[in-house]
Amino acid sequence: MDLPTLATVLQSALSTNPEERKAGEERLNQYQHVQGHLAGLLQIIVATHIDLSIRQVASIYFKNVIARDWVPREPVVVPKISDTDKALVREHLLEAIVQAPYIIRVQLGECLKTCIHADYPEHWPDLLPAIFNNLKSQDQQRVYGALYALRILTRKYEFKDEEERMPVYHIINTTFPVLLEILNHLLALPNPAIEVADLIKLILKIFWSSAYLEIPKLLHDVNTFTAWMSSFHNLLERPVPVEGQPTNPEQRKVWGWWKVKKWTLHIMNRLYNRFGDPKMSKPENKAFALMFQKNFSGKFLELYMKLLSVVRENGYLPDRVINLALQYLSTSVSKAVTYQLLKPQLDVVLFEIIFPLMCFNDADDVLWREDPHEYVRKGYDIIEDMYSPRTAAINFISELVRKRGKENLQKFLSFIVEVFRRYDEAPADQKPYRQKDGALLAVGALNDKLKLTEPYKSQLEHMLVNHVYPEFRSPAGHLRAKAAWVAGQYADITFSDQRHFTSALHSVVAALTDPELPVRVDSVVSLRTFVEACKDLSEIRPILPQLLDEFFKLMNEVENEDLVFTLETIVDKFGEEMAPYALGLCQNLAAAFWKCLESSETDDDEDDSGALAAVGCLRAIGTILESVSRLPEIYPAIEPTLLPIMQRMLTTDGQDVFEEVLEIVSYMTYFSPVISVNMWSLWPLMVDALLEWAIDYFENLLVPLDNYISRSTEHFLTCTQPDYQTSLFKVISTLMAAEKLEDSDIEPAPKLIEAVLQNCRGRVDQWLEPYLRISIERLRKTRKNYLKDLLVNVIANGLYYNAPMCLTILQHLGVTSEIFQSWFQMLYEVKKSGKPLHFVREHDKKVCILGLASLLVVPTAAMPPELQAGLDQVFKALLKLLVAYKEQRAEAAKVEEVEDDDEEEWDGTADDGEWDKEIDDDEDEGDESTEKLQKLAAQAKAFSHADDSDSDFEDYADDEEFQAPIDNVDAFIFFSDAMKAMSISDPARFQALSGSLDFQQQAWAHGLAQHAEERRKEIEKEAMEKAVAAGAGVALQ
Repeated sequence: MDLPTLATVLQSALSTNPEERKAGEERLNQYQHVQGHLAGLLQIIVATHIDLSIRQVASIYFKNVIARDWVPREPVVVPKISDTDKALVREHLLEAIVQAPYIIRVQLGECLKTCIHADYPEHWPDLLPAIFNNLKSQDQQRVYGALYALRILTRKYEFKDEEERMPVYHIINTTFPVLLEILNHLLALPNPAIEVADLIKLILKIFWSSAYLEIPKLLHDVNTFTAWMSSFHNLLERPVPVEGQPTNPEQRKVWGWWKVKKWTLHIMNRLYNRFGDPKMSKPENKAFALMFQKNFSGKFLELYMKLLSVVRENGYLPDRVINLALQYLSTSVSKAVTYQLLKPQLDVVLFEIIFPLMCFNDADDVLWREDPHEYVRKGYDIIEDMYSPRTAAINFISELVRKRGKENLQKFLSFIVEVFRRYDEAPADQKPYRQKDGALLAVGALNDKLKLTEPYKSQLEHMLVNHVYPEFRSPAGHLRAKAAWVAGQYADITFSDQRHFTSALHSVVAALTDPELPVRVDSVVSLRTFVEACKDLSEIRPILPQLLDEFFKLMNEVENEDLVFTLETIVDKFGEEMAPYALGLCQNLAAAFWKCLESSETDDDEDDSGALAAVGCLRAIGTILESVSRLPEIYPAIEPTLLPIMQRMLTTDGQDVFEEVLEIVSYMTYFSPVISVNMWSLWPLMVDALLEWAIDYFENLLVPLDNYISRSTEHFLTCTQPDYQTSLFKVISTLMAAEKLEDSDIEPAPKLIEAVLQNCRGRVDQWLEPYLRISIERLRKTRKNYLKDLLVNVIANGLYYNAPMCLTILQHLGVTSEIFQSWFQMLYEVKKSGKPLHFVREHDKKVCILGLASLLVVPTAAMPPELQAGLDQVFKALLKLLVAYKEQRAEAAKVEEVEDDDEEEWDGTADDGEWDKEIDDDEDEGDESTEKLQKLAAQAKAFSHADDSDSDFEDYADDEEFQAPIDNVDAFIFFSDAMKAMSISDPARFQALSGSLDFQQQAWAHGLAQHAEERRKEIEKEAMEKAVAAGAGVALQ
């Protein structure tokens, strides 16, 4: 297609006429992979004589083709984009970026990113020289294009580990000298235009990406690094131009020159945090850290202080700039060099910068009055915290009193007490509400320190009663909200007068009906800590219905996951007492979930509070279902409310909440008296999800699938529309045969086979051969030891299911010798420590025991010859397993007993404060904590390499929640009964096996027989006691 024709087709793709637009799009799609088409698009994109809208649509179409087809998602014989076209794109893409206007450059930047990630440096060695040549140009547009491309190139390596970072060092060595030249040239320009700020910002971003994870060797050179630091010093020191600053607050904070300040602060903070502490540095970076600490950390601290002085003068600084500046000050607190410089200025910092930032301000007041929902959202949004000066101020004061509290805590609290005093003494119409708000915020933020530190610890109740609780009645809404929040921070202290706790609790509950939305939200969140701290639930029980009612009114008004946390706490605390409210709670939460889901789907901005609240609703439903698990009759009433959620969210629509939904399905299928036909409608959804996209959730899916098989076995076996048995085999066989899946991905598959064979024993003969076959095929390819164990367990389960049939199948497949040789090799394989390498869990040992013991009573006619010849080896391996199983059970019982004792003795007085020890003025943080970290790292390393004969983490614990039909089968009694049956049915075999034992093995056999009889008596006694207890229960009724 020639260029004029291509331009015409692109123009038709912009048409307002649907038919004409569709025809244009179809024609474009027909030509998308024709050789030379991409080159033609690039020519259109850079052609200045063509209408900009046509060039823009060409750039978007070009980007989409590159994104979709540059790197094929699946292996293909013939690539959709030919090597010739790729070479043409690589040859001309950088020049197109240089020439393109902004709206087109953004699209081409995405293309460059795709090509760089796929091709650089192996298939695009010419890119760096081309960028370098453009950097040396005197043409500002060409320099900008080169910087734009270099930023994308260095960003590829921003988070790469050392092995993958090698190309970036060549990029740095090539470009950094000329970048520094450009930066210094731009800094020397008088009255620079805003375009200069854009160029500087790109250089800063390139530096950031290049030095994010590691300091390049080039910057270890003192002269080179000093030159860069001098430029950064200049950028921070020079005032931002007044002329040209936008008046709109949103535009002003993202103005180019403020962005330059922000990125410079970013870089300096990163250098100081990650590379500026000799104690925390890698050996090869220690000299650099010493140089930074000695030559630059103090100089930049002075600049930061100068920058923050604008706050004292009520001048303008963007929130993000203030936040970053305070982060540097927080880091400076724990470093002796900078703390000594900061110390003389601390009064100014604390009382003229930090405290004013903590106070309620004009912007807060406007938001509170005009958009209380947004006020609430910002207050609970962790992303907002990253930009908030107030959060940075809180973090600074917290770090200061944590690390340098000896002289600073008393000084700061004296200031806060003075604020309280001035407030109390002021006339009602002149009270400094905003300063009181800041003081309460400070007290609440320092709660961890004050709860542990005398004399403040013993004065907290007095402080709460006199300065916090009265504000529940304040005419200022923000003070009522702050009172609720602070009360919650201290709800867990020990009150000398319990009436104070009760009074505060009632104040918080009363605040749930406050006319101001933020007060109601803060009160609900605060309520959580009161419920957790409440020792006498009778204080809350009478108001529980009212409390839940207000709670759901609020949930209908605002989407906030913290509200759901409070509900979870209430449900968890009251347990089965929530039964009367369970249905209503689930209905309200389901309604809130649908509302939050709709909100998150229709919201175009990046605020994900609706999605987070939706997750919280599902999690709370799970908590409710768990709390009433001993009342199964409640579940059928709840099911109709939850079924639509489960049906919708088990599709791709629910990928973000899949775990939470599966937990609900698990509860519903486990605790309901029966699994309804409606609940069975979820089975196909889960199986389809597993096959199509949900392999990462296989472990989560295992639980409900197992529930269906084990708790609704009859339906699983008899239903043919749909055929659940066939669908299960399809998904298991597909996943077991998938070459791309790792061993760890498919571990639940053999567990599901085990569920079928154990729960449907004697009723799925037709599936035994298929399941054995796919397990053996996968076993041959398996490397992970745990999966090997699980697959061998399928063989053992087959023997337990029907030993003669299983052996016939193994013979038919021609694998009998292969399987038993592998099995016995695994049974005797040990780690370097001497511990078994395989069948580590009790459950695995038991499955093997039941399978091997089942062999003992197989008639000779059904026993393959090779197995008959080695039956004595089977018998000896079985004895060894039984002894190991007995020892493991005894050890587990001891551990459980010790844990119970530990729980009884635990009084909660362990000292967790060691890591928060204060440091002297002339010390750096880290002298002790670094040693501890190093010791822990050494221990972890020793642990991880102690047994490197085993590449897997093999100490898999038995799942205490997991239940299986064989739980009711005692392995020792099963073995004993098999031996007795063999002695009757085949005395010769019994004598031969007994006679093959050495003295040690004979002692094992005798001890196991005795233990079996002891177990038999214990089980009979337990059964009798249960029967008596059940009878007594009936009599009482």
